[in-house]
Amino acid sequence: MAHLFICPNCGNRTTANERTSGFRNVPKGCSKCGFGFLFELLDDYYPAPNAAFFVCDKEGRIIGCGRGSRELTGLSDEKVIGRPVKDVLGLDFDGGEDHVGTALEWGVRRLGKPVIVNAEGDLPAKAVADLFPAYDDDGGLLLVLTPSR
Repeated sequence: MAHLFICPNCGNRTTANERTSGFRNVPKGCSKCGFGFLFELLDDYYPAPNAAFFVCDKEGRIIGCGRGSRELTGLSDEKVIGRPVKDVLGLDFDGGEDHVGTALEWGVRRLGKPVIVNAEGDLPAKAVADLFPAYDDDGGLLLVLTPSR
């Protein structure tokens, strides 16, 4: 069975028969940019060219910023790593819902969710959020924010 993967750093999509590299239980890394791990997708996913990628741990803290993150927020990796994604990005979902919490708690994808992003020191911007839970023992989340026009 082929598995679909996406790199949170460069957005490269790949297909592979195995979820790990070699005989050890080491997650696959990106063959294009060398990023340390990939997120598995249940369906193929095509991020917009201007999408911003954020990787969070199981507590919702940012552990990695990928393609487009600085352009969307104006914040460097050093200013956001280790901090709660909802606080740093000022995420305000329609209806006050907590899609980050839902994706982390239930391990479900949340796609096409309208959100206002109000990163520290920046003006509020409309975006669409796609959230993908990590399907491994460590938990976590891939958050993809696509700016709206």
